[in-house]
Amino acid sequence: MPKEIIGIEVLKEYISGVMQRAEHHAKGVQEICLAIAGAIVWKADKIEVYERQGKLANALWIYTNGRRYVLSYNHISGEIEVKDKSTQGVALASFSDETPISTVKSFFNTL
Repeated sequence: MPKEIIGIEVLKEYISGVMQRAEHHAKGVQEICLAIAGAIVWKADKIEVYERQGKLANALWIYTNGRRYVLSYNHISGEIEVKDKSTQGVALASFSDETPISTVKSFFNTL
């Protein structure tokens, strides 16, 4: 069952978990995570994260303008992907620390 992120505390917990995992396993997205987090707050009408065994899952679902997107880390490419509708959906964008912040803004502005 998804847990809707209503208050800042759940979002902070999720972002803290992402930052910790990036520090150990995904060094190529440590900085871009923060830009993406800001873009999510800016554009999302609703944010959900699943909880498994008392821990927040790695994927984040956002809803904007009646559409659903999922953000997750792609272990093969080493990037954060935004997919259409589900974790199996079409990848719409990928971001790493090499991605200019302006690209993050431009992409999220299209949602």
